[in-house]
Amino acid sequence: MRGNMLKLKISVGRDGGLPIRRRLPACTTSLSRHGRLYLLMLALTIASVAQTTSGMLTPDIERVGMKLACLCGGCNNTVGNCPMIGCHYTAPAREKIAAMQKAGADDKTIIDAFISQEGLKALAAPPTEGFSLVGWVMPFIAIAGGLLVVGLVLRNMMRTKPAGAPEIDRAVLDRYHDQIEKDTARLDQ
Repeated sequence: MRGNMLKLKISVGRDGGLPIRRRLPACTTSLSRHGRLYLLMLALTIASVAQTTSGMLTPDIERVGMKLACLCGGCNNTVGNCPMIGCHYTAPAREKIAAMQKAGADDKTIIDAFISQEGLKALAAPPTEGFSLVGWVMPFIAIAGGLLVVGLVLRNMMRTKPAGAPEIDRAVLDRYHDQIEKDTARLDQ
């Protein structure tokens, strides 16, 4: 009984006389058993999140990672800026970059290692040499071609003159005019 009742509360009696002593239950003075369990789970969760590899993103890893595409299939980011927690491609790639940098490899060597393993799809942007140069030049050629087509169509539209109004025989026009007058006269009656 004593373990459940820890503190005494002193208050004045109803008649203003002697103080009344009451014992308070233990749950009001400390965390309940469930509360302590929830705090333990929260602390373990925070500790496990703190152990993830997302903390390994140093400026050197990010610099190299920005040149490499994230090939997880769930995003269109680079290894340097992939926001997915626990990404199955980015986390090992960052670890590989860190290990190669620790071994003394320069950026080009690291990127070449990824290209030899994954192919040119490992790059975030196509190289500016060989057939991949088409990937850089083609958008500008397409825009220029589109502007040329729009210009030719507009020029052709400006050259053609609209057809004039056809000549109408005065006798036919008078006949229709007379018919309209007769019809409107009948409506007035």
